[in-house]
Order: sequence, then structure tokens, then C-alpha cells
Amino acid sequence: MKRKLLFLALLMSAFLLSGCLYPGDKEERKKIPGEDQILSVQQAVEKFREEEGGILPIKNQEAETDMYMKYPIDFKRLVPKYLSDIPANAFENGGYYQYVIIDPEKYPTVKVFDLRIAETIRDIKIRLAAKKYPPYKDRLAKDVFTLDYKKLGYDKEPKVTSPFTMRELSLVITGDGSICVDYLPDLKKILAEKKGLSLKPGQDIRYVLTLDSPFVPAYSLPYTVDDNGRPVFKE
Repeated sequence: MKRKLLFLALLMSAFLLSGCLYPGDKEERKKIPGEDQILSVQQAVEKFREEEGGILPIKNQEAETDMYMKYPIDFKRLVPKYLSDIPANAFENGGYYQYVIIDPEKYPTVKVFDLRIAETIRDIKIRLAAKKYPPYKDRLAKDVFTLDYKKLGYDKEPKVTSPFTMRELSLVITGDGSICVDYLPDLKKILAEKKGLSLKPGQDIRYVLTLDSPFVPAYSLPYTVDDNGRPVFKE
């Protein structure tokens, strides 16, 4: 996962720099994908899959890549036969969003995630590289910790905006040094609103975040519920 985050961070830096060449398209590139854009890509994926005998138009990723980032759409295989143009806000077109497929075996569904999160993660990792050991602060779970950001030179804790609730989310670090977004506040809020979901301890419950959203919980760790139905980090 560390290599994957670094790779995405480098890609993110590249497209942010290249974005300076297209100032007129800046607003389009950062627009949140609309229902019509998601639907058109979804339809293109389904047509491709039907004609290609079940094959999906996706790029190859490392086996350990998290399932919500593991199947990025390969627009070169869709345009122009199945899709007239790559969405203006897609990474491949200089945009801020990566289009991905979730549930590829049963119900291949098009979703997106915001690549700008990678910039925040990249900055933290650069500061961590200058330290002999990560400045751990609090232990949240067996292998999940917060960081002492003052020791990393921050005036205030860096956060990212949740695509699900629009609230500010913290980042956490694992024992192997992976920096991830903590979606626990989002899960608590959504589970409180969604009654009747049948969730079991040990089950990865991140899918709940995707039910009514075009987004996926990118750069995340697995979560489950405890014996009382409360969301917790999955060990």
C-alpha cells in the first residue's frame, strides 16, 4: 500500500503541474462528477463488458492495492467506441478525479475518488522521511495511531474533506508507515441515519459509504462493527 500511495502521489504532482497549461479548463477539471457523467461511463463499461465477454476496461494494479482503488478505468479502451470523450474531471484528462470500478465480479459499478487527498498524504510522508521514527501520539486500534503533528512541523493538524459528509477528516498512520484517511466519523454518522442494515462483527463495512454516493473511501483502512454495532477499525 505504501508503494501505491507514493505512485499516486507522484501522478498527482504531475497532473497538478500539467494543469497550469490549461487554465481555461480548471473549473471543469475540479468539478465533482455529476450523475450524468457517472451514468455515461457506467453505460460505456457495461457495453464494453458485454462485447468483450465479461472483461472489464481496467488498468492493472498491484495485488495488495486496496479494493476501492484497485480497478481504475482505462479510458483508452472506451474512447471513442463506447464513450465519446474522457470526462473533463477525470485524471486522464487532467482532472482531479480517478474513475474506478467496485464490485467487479458481481456488479461492476463506476465510482470516483478525489486524487487531491494524495497531496496531503504526500506532504506528511515527506516530513516523516526526515524523522528516524514516526512521532506517534495516540493508539486508536491494534495497529493504528495518530501522529504528533507539531513534531512534524505543522501549526495545525492536516485534514481532508470527506466526500460523503463534507466534514473534515483526520489522517492516521499504521505500524508499517501507511498514511490513511480516518472515515470513522463518517461511518458513525451514516450508520446512525441508516437503520436496518445487517452488519456483523468482522465484516468490512466500508461499502456502506458508497451506497448513496458516487465516491469510494479512498486511502482508507478496513472498518467493521463491534458486538454493540458500533463502527471500529477492523483488526
